[in-house]
Amino acid sequence: MVFKDQGGEFSIKARILTEVLPYIKLHRGKTVVIKFGGNAMERKETRENFASDVVLMRYVGINPVIVHGGGPQITEYMRRLDIPVSFVNGHRITDSQTMELAKMVLVGKINKDIVSLINRHGTLSMGLSGEDGNLIIARKKKGDCGEDLGWVGEIVSINTVIIQELIDNGLIPVIASVGSDLEGNSYNINADIVAGEVASSIRADKIIYLTNVKGIMSPEGELISKLDPDECVEMLDRGEITGGMIPKVQSCIRALRSGVNRAHIIDGTTEHALLLEVFTDEGVGTMISAPDMPLSNGGQGE
Repeated sequence: MVFKDQGGEFSIKARILTEVLPYIKLHRGKTVVIKFGGNAMERKETRENFASDVVLMRYVGINPVIVHGGGPQITEYMRRLDIPVSFVNGHRITDSQTMELAKMVLVGKINKDIVSLINRHGTLSMGLSGEDGNLIIARKKKGDCGEDLGWVGEIVSINTVIIQELIDNGLIPVIASVGSDLEGNSYNINADIVAGEVASSIRADKIIYLTNVKGIMSPEGELISKLDPDECVEMLDRGEITGGMIPKVQSCIRALRSGVNRAHIIDGTTEHALLLEVFTDEGVGTMISAPDMPLSNGGQGE
């Protein structure tokens, strides 16, 4: 049988494989926390690409840990049931009824859907909420001006033993952003913050936020490909980072200052965004790292 290279297709594939190999070697054995956002997970094709990307990462020796939210989905179900939807400075007012609904959507539906998708692509994942095994111990969070947000929580501690046990046994942890206190009260916690705290606690090599925007944008509307934590703080202080990007950037800063090497905010709706970020020279989105970090890791021209 004779194979003909149509238009250099084989050469292109060979170049891609050659480019990928160093990054496989670089990341093998390292842990990557991936926050799969509620907006990024809305399209079926995006969810399928995400699952296949995560499984491929696991097959080549990377340890993915998934943290997910589900804000848009919770809002959709609240409106279906005529439950009022209210936010204060980006925090959902969470009364007892809303908390129960949030648990049903996050733990009972979204978490199991992600686990099922990953398992269908050829490896095993395990779904968890922060209430399982006291994975996430939380306490009541007040609003920025002291407002009562209801059952909205902030993280006290992360039980890293559970996460590490799953990783050591070849499983992919999929964590829903619900926690509890020692009295058994449930709390709705911002998934961006959960992802950052998980990454910090397990000393992940990097954290990747999958959202539905390109990354951090300049005041002129241009994508910023690389920042360091101090530059992020300055942008926050100047009000140049707003809305749902604020907790993502704040979590990135905390994770980096806790020992995580790099943080990435990328558009999860881009086809195979995870693979582009981890296994190519160019990467996608915005990378945040220390200014003196050697340029030896994938993405943003490293």
